[in-house]
Amino acid sequence: TTPLSPPQQIPREGAEKSLRQLLIDAFASAGRVDNITMVMGLHPQYLSSFWKTQYLLLRMDGPLPYHKRHYIAIMAAARHQCSYLVGLHMEEFLQVGGNPAWLQGLHRAPQKLRNLNEINKLLAHRPWLVTKEHIEALLKPGEDSWSLAELVQALVLLTHYHSLASFVFGCGINPEEEQDGGQGCQPPSPQSDSSPASDDSLGGSGGKDAMREVEVLMERMKLLQESQLEEEEVTQEEMETRFELEKTESLLVAPSDLTDHSLHSNLLCFVEDPEFGYKDFTRRGEQAPPTFRAQ
Repeated sequence: TTPLSPPQQIPREGAEKSLRQLLIDAFASAGRVDNITMVMGLHPQYLSSFWKTQYLLLRMDGPLPYHKRHYIAIMAAARHQCSYLVGLHMEEFLQVGGNPAWLQGLHRAPQKLRNLNEINKLLAHRPWLVTKEHIEALLKPGEDSWSLAELVQALVLLTHYHSLASFVFGCGINPEEEQDGGQGCQPPSPQSDSSPASDDSLGGSGGKDAMREVEVLMERMKLLQESQLEEEEVTQEEMETRFELEKTESLLVAPSDLTDHSLHSNLLCFVEDPEFGYKDFTRRGEQAPPTFRAQ
């Protein structure tokens, strides 16, 4: 994975203007600036690459309809019990015209999407077990078969959101305060998703609200950066002491996602075979399993 660029490596001149434009673009496109964007905004160059990737995967032309792209994102995030991403893409799924019944669980989705379950769970937990037979089964001609182009996009979405779930957990990202609208106004209509937002999308009172929102976000970014710079003055010995303290305390706290039964069950409705999880690739004294190599 691409490492996050330290703030001191980004030229300060023009960096604030660049970040401001990125936040405006994100707001104009999706009608919100979510917490993932807020965190990545500390590293504008990384945020720029990430945001462009997200836009290409979810909003640009491709073989999969928009609502199915978001549903695949839900399936991938649910595999890792990432409630933040599941909730985010459930909203997006409905905004682009997805069938609300599908959100009752994987059992209500079309068989074609349900057929992704096997390769989804393998890619999420034990990707070395994927074989050519898994690919062939999905491409096999039939009523619920996938075209090669569709499957490639689906697999990219699955792996992208498996990785993004790790980022969300690693950064401790929480849901936005307003679940129904995020930070800002409602997303644009589904018809405009396939093309960049027009200049009119920031006009009138909506445009003023968007600019005020970006200004607030910029202030929050500045405070975060200042606190990070202060942290750099801490000695190595103090950092090691803090780390040991954090490590000790974290062992005493149970993850909230696992203790919230209702939340846990809401995520499990998108998962088949929930007991399937990570297992060491190879253990001492055991023969390594065969791997699927593709060029």
